[in-house]
Amino acid sequence: MSKPVVVYGASGYTGRLVCEYLRELNMPFVAAGRDKGRLQAGLDTVPGLETAEYEIAEVAHSVDELTKLLSGAKVLCNTVGPFMEYGPAAVEACYNAGVHYTDTTGEQDWLIWCKQEWGAKFAEKGLLLSPGIAQMYTVGEIAANYVLETPGIDNLDMAVFWKGTPTVASTATIVANAILSKAYFLEENKLVEWPMDTGIAELVVPGQHELGLALPWGGTSSPIWFQDDPRVSSVKVLGGVINRPLMLGVPQIIAALIPVVEGKSLEEKRAILAEQSKGIRSEYPPRENPRVNISIDSVHGTGPLSRSHCVIYGNCNYKQTGLLQAWAAQQLAAGVTRKTGFGSACQAFGHRELFGVLKSFGLVFDPVITVSN
Repeated sequence: MSKPVVVYGASGYTGRLVCEYLRELNMPFVAAGRDKGRLQAGLDTVPGLETAEYEIAEVAHSVDELTKLLSGAKVLCNTVGPFMEYGPAAVEACYNAGVHYTDTTGEQDWLIWCKQEWGAKFAEKGLLLSPGIAQMYTVGEIAANYVLETPGIDNLDMAVFWKGTPTVASTATIVANAILSKAYFLEENKLVEWPMDTGIAELVVPGQHELGLALPWGGTSSPIWFQDDPRVSSVKVLGGVINRPLMLGVPQIIAALIPVVEGKSLEEKRAILAEQSKGIRSEYPPRENPRVNISIDSVHGTGPLSRSHCVIYGNCNYKQTGLLQAWAAQQLAAGVTRKTGFGSACQAFGHRELFGVLKSFGLVFDPVITVSN
């Protein structure tokens, strides 16, 4: 393949959006996945794709086959999850082929594994290993970095809200992560496990009177990204969908699944959870509507004598993810990155630069920042 960017899982909801924005950025790409027919059917729904320069590649999910696929490429955008199950082969293939790696998930166990197993190796090759480039993780990190521009801030209290429906892949990842993984927050520079009995929290959502329901949501990626940041000592993240019935149902679903997988092997658990996820969500959600599908990222930053609050209002969170992935791929293909090895989108490209891209496509508007010190 001669294209600089490979989108793996291009037939999925998010993968198609990555392809859509690569087309808008005039970036040639390979749309890859395990079924050529599904790939073609999915890409046929992407607006304007007939004007894009792309190829379709059917590939088996193995290190050897993915390494061959990536030969000659510069960046892999991976949307195939759950990532602790399917991600290792893709990361190893990127390392073998000398290709930058990005994906769309904020699974904490996955980020920790990437950092420990591959961070130093990617750095040695001058490659970026950046999981979690997505609205649910990156926009909150952007807001956190705006907050940290105020001197004296060392504690981040973060909330991520969006209105919409999780995709098929997101549902599978959420279920697998909730059952198979631990969730952490950062407290005084140490990762601390969220209590297993942590219930739904009611949070004030900026810009609305109704309280939002939120969960630790696997802890998210921010405690991992800020763990080694000398400016930060503590990070807590809660998130939720602005849909009370859906949020109230999540803990019940997870509680019902725990005894179903008890005593099973890891492979058996994964198979059971994959099947159960299909029963929860088996159809693609509709294309996002900016009037309906809003996103709100709120970060309170505190220090001994400093306070700062940043809110980023946006729309179409999956479109934000598609654009963030495509733009990151464009930058990496051009050799632009501030970070090699294990690193976040903000560490690699800059929070103001990332925000500017989202704003230029009409997906966010200027952050609302309040500072008192």
